This record gives sequence, structure tokens and C-alpha cells, in this order.
Amino acid sequence: MSALLMVWAVLLHWGIEQTLARGGKSWEHCTDLRPLDILSEVVPVNGVKSGIRMIQIQGARGFQFSAMRPRFLSFPASRIFIYCDIFPEEFSIVVTLKAFPMQSKRNEYIFTVLEENSDTLLLGLRYSRNKIHFIFWSRELSNGWQTRVTFRDIFLADNQWHTLVLAVTKGSFSLTVDCSIPTDVITDAVFPTSLTVTGSRFYVGSRRRRKGFFTGLLRQLVLLPGSDATSRMCTGMNFNLAVLSIPKILQELPVKPAGNGLLKYPYEADMKVTLGSRPPCTKSESGQFWFNAAQKGLFICNGDKWISLLEVEERLDYLEEYQSLATNSETMGIEVFVIPDVGLFAATANRYTPPGSAIYKWTDEKFVAYQNIPTYQAQSWKFFTIGKKIFLAVANFEANERGQEFSVIYKWNYRKEKFTVYQRINTYSARDWEAFVIDGEAFLAVANHRKGNNHNIDSVIYRWNARTGLFETNQTIPTSGAYDWEFFSIGPYSFLVVANTFNGTSTTINSHIYIWLSGAFQLFQSILTFGAADWEVFQIQDRVFLALANSYDSTIVAPNNSFAINSSIYELNITAQMFVKFQDILTYSAVDWEFFSVGEDNFLVVANSFDGVTFAVNSIIYRWQGYEGFVAVHHLPTFGCRDWEAFTTAAGSYLMYSSAKEPLSRVLKLKTF
Repeated sequence: MSALLMVWAVLLHWGIEQTLARGGKSWEHCTDLRPLDILSEVVPVNGVKSGIRMIQIQGARGFQFSAMRPRFLSFPASRIFIYCDIFPEEFSIVVTLKAFPMQSKRNEYIFTVLEENSDTLLLGLRYSRNKIHFIFWSRELSNGWQTRVTFRDIFLADNQWHTLVLAVTKGSFSLTVDCSIPTDVITDAVFPTSLTVTGSRFYVGSRRRRKGFFTGLLRQLVLLPGSDATSRMCTGMNFNLAVLSIPKILQELPVKPAGNGLLKYPYEADMKVTLGSRPPCTKSESGQFWFNAAQKGLFICNGDKWISLLEVEERLDYLEEYQSLATNSETMGIEVFVIPDVGLFAATANRYTPPGSAIYKWTDEKFVAYQNIPTYQAQSWKFFTIGKKIFLAVANFEANERGQEFSVIYKWNYRKEKFTVYQRINTYSARDWEAFVIDGEAFLAVANHRKGNNHNIDSVIYRWNARTGLFETNQTIPTSGAYDWEFFSIGPYSFLVVANTFNGTSTTINSHIYIWLSGAFQLFQSILTFGAADWEVFQIQDRVFLALANSYDSTIVAPNNSFAINSSIYELNITAQMFVKFQDILTYSAVDWEFFSVGEDNFLVVANSFDGVTFAVNSIIYRWQGYEGFVAVHHLPTFGCRDWEAFTTAAGSYLMYSSAKEPLSRVLKLKTF
């Protein structure tokens, strides 16, 4: 016998022994290890079947099944287990669903495997209001009774799509929701090695009866033998709609038929019209409508921005004082933000502790006090979100009572409807936070102003660690009296610009623009600035601008005024690949710019804080007039003006400014015609 034949004989003998040792059948040969699309087995190719509705919500389609005919949503297990009848002992089940709110004691089945001639449940997946249950039957366990593995604190009924990956290996059960940190359950129960599915059927959305019928939408239901599907699923960005295999009719977009023809795949759309202030427009809101009562406009979300369908263009006429808001103390900065389904808020960064800073909620068309937060000469707030998590970060300029110098990130508590402390970060006379996302990763940049008397210190870029749920240092950047960070993107490129104010001897120093390359920010351009306090990026049609607020020129000597200096607007020159000066505007210790639009008109408002004699200085609104640049149109009396914020509600558009010299902020209403 040749050596090759001897090797073949040994391998064949070993293979026969292994097969016999496992009852004559091996699950590796029951399927070909490809994803088995269970949902496609019960859905016709054209999606049309009694008891099935195809519905589109948040830009994605799924199926809703009728509880009247649960037996029709089934198929024999032999259809997918074509080589033998043993269920794999290691596998993943992938589910994409949109659950609807349910009663606390109700359970709904996502799928089951039942014996045809009895009610014996061999395998199943069901969920309740905050749990996922994986159920299986084994002769070896519980004297032949069902075994249940429960994953707790799984909340799915939040009006969002979710993708679940249940991975089963020897003695281990793992559930991953939207590619987040997996929840592992280690039990004495081991999934059986020889669970036979002879004479059984798969039921989708039920246990063959109306009770426990699945009421939500189902988009994906896949069995992947032999491996954990997580690594194959979590490669893109839209984790809640990650795809392993979905029915073809859910992949294709509906095509408008010619003439009076019918859609190739008929479906229902969850059309939603949002009222009030401008809501977010992302892929999840694609196809949704927004009615802007203030501008009498109807808009549709294209997955990126709101597109006007019907709008009466308005023009800014004048501004009137709408609300004088008494604050805890002088206010260094304001952050206006919206928490979905909760409301509009304004956070004021107040100078003194006690009483600290405050958050106000827009109630009955006014800001009213909502929550006080201890801060230490707070300079600014930054609102941002990471997935469903909502955060608010404060930049503290001074140390606390224990001499510890921290800036703090607060997280919104949905149950308490308050912000609570989430993470403390060591900072040095922090002036500003900037939050941004690059390639799906979340970052925070802090502007460290000085350490003791040293203004030439590092500011820090932090990266969000999804596993620890914390921000961690990613990069340090040398800065000089850093006052402000501004992030912006142009095409595929991401930029971060810092306002350097003072290097210990002079305010006439370079501020720098950085570009993201190879996983870090690298110097892109340096611009000479004079006590730079703020950058504001904005776009008019296809033109990109940077507005710089200069506050003080230390090189000017009396009798000239060091506070009456030019602030500048720079425009991106694509050919030169740099920002070039577009316009100089005389300002008085400018500390902030705010860009806003009314109808088709674009505006900039500057915060003039001090003219060398008094803090009672007019802040000015400039209107974009094309070739003329920005032209002054409104002069607004302000006192120690420090920050401007523009916002819109269902009742109209507003500007709000804070004063660093009196405990009073003001809301101005834009009157249009």
C-alpha cells in the first residue's frame, strides 16, 4: 500500500470513529456553515402574503405579522437541515427587530422550533420588556425539561431598530446588542450536542399560537452554524441595522413604476411629521418630514440634511427683547440644546460657586430654572451624544474646595430626567470643550488655558473607549493660553483649529489649524492672531469660512486702543489649499462669533465685550451681501457681552447672549416680515 493510501485510510478511519462517537451524525455536515436566512423561508419572493405587512420606519423596512394565522409563518426544519437532523451545538442567531412597548408581564416569541405532532418546544427565543430568554430542550438536563438562559436589562422598546447576536458555545451564552459590549451568561447548563430536529418546524414570530405573538417589526432572522457572528456583523457604522443576511425585498429600494403601474414590492411607510425646532436629520430620520411653523416651511430629511419642499421665505426686520434671564452669577458661556422627547434647554456657565451653574428648560415659551450643578468658575458647556447616551461637559477654570482641578462630564439620566456626574477629567484652567466624530469614533478636545502662571502647556484630545465607556487621552497638542477649539470637516478631511490667546509675554501669536491624518492631528496652517478668543466655522453655498474673534493686541501702545482691533474672516482657497483673509471687521475686544440664517439670508453676530473704557458696548449683526462681504445691519446694546447662541422653536427664532459683567442674560426674538 502506498504512503498516500495509508494516510487516506487513517483519516477515513478517524472520521468514522468521530462520527460514531457522536451518535452516527455530526452537525458539521447538517448544513454547509453558511448563514441560514430563516426569515426568507417564510416570506414570499414578492413579499405579498396574507398576514404579512412590509413597513418602512426610519429608512429601513421590516415585516409585521398577523397573529390570526401563526401556522402560516412556518416551515419544516428539514428544509435547511438537508444533510442530517442534528442542531449545531455552536452557533449564532442574528435578529434585527423594532420592538413596540408591551405590558410588564407579557412575553413575545421571536422564533421557535416545535415538534409537529406535539407542543414540545425544542428551541426558542423570546423577549419581555427588559429581558431576552433563550430556551432549549435537552434530555441530559432537567430530566428532559426545558432550560432557559436569561439576559437581563435588555431594553428594546425605544422606537429604534436593534440588531441582536446570540452566540452559543460550550457552557457559554453571549448576547450582543448593536455591536456593543456583549453580555455573557455562564451556567451549568450546556447546549445539547445531539438536539434532533426530526419532524419539527420553525415558527417565526410565534409559538404556533396567538398568545405570545411577536407584535413588532422583524427585518433579519439568521442562523449561523459553527461561529460567533459578531465579528462578521460589526464592521460598518450603522450597528443597529448591521446585516448578515436579509430577504432580498428588504434590500432593494422601491422604484417608481412607469405610468400607473404598481410598486414592485408594495410596502407601508411610517410617515412622521415633526413640529417645533429643527430636529436631527440622519439616516434614521430619512424620509421623515419636519414642519417649521415659524418659517411656514415643510422639509423632508434626505438622510443628511433637511430639504425644503414648501417654504415662505422670511426676512429679518428687527429684534426685540423677549426675556431677561436672571442667572446665578455672571455668565461666561451658554449652550443651547435639545433632548429628544424632553425639550429645549440652555446651560449657563456661571462664574461663582456657590451657587454654581444652572440649566434652564424652555417652558411655556420661556426659559425657567431646571437644575443647578456645582461648578468652579465655569467657562463653557458642551452638549454631545454618543449613540443613545446624552452628555454635557463643563470646562472649570478653578480648583474645587479640595484643591483638585477637574472638568466634569455629566450624563443625562432618563429615569430622573436630570444630568448626573459621569466622568471627571484633570484639566488646567479649562476654557472650552469641543466634541466631534471622526470615522465613527467620538472625541473630546479640551482647551487648557494655563497651569499656574505658565500659559504654554498642552491641550488634550480624548477618545471615547466603547468598552470602558470612558474618554481616554488620545493626543496632546502644545497650546498658548488656549481659549477655544473648533472642529469642522471639508469633504473627507477633518480639521481642528485652536484659538491661542497669550504666550506669557504677548497676545500677538499664531493660532493653528490642524488636519487629521494617520490617526492624529497634524499642523495644517498657522494664522497670526491677537488675543484670539473664538473661531466660528460656517458655509455659504459651497464657500467655507472661518471667523476669528480677536480680543486684545498687546503690541499697541497708548494713546491707541488695544481693544479696538480688527477681527477677521478667512475663506478656504481650494487652489492654494489654505485659508486666506477675506474681510477685516473692526471689533471691540471680540470674544465670540455666532453664525445664523433667516430664510435665505445669512448673518454673523459678534460679542463686543469692552472698548477700553466701558463694558457697555454695542454688539453688531452683520448680513452677508455677496461681493460686499458682511455688512453691519443691527447694533445691539450689550454689557460685557461674552457669548451668543441662536436657536429656533415652534414660535420663532431667537438670539441669546450672556454677560460676563452682570448676572443677567437676555433672549432677543427675531422679528421677520
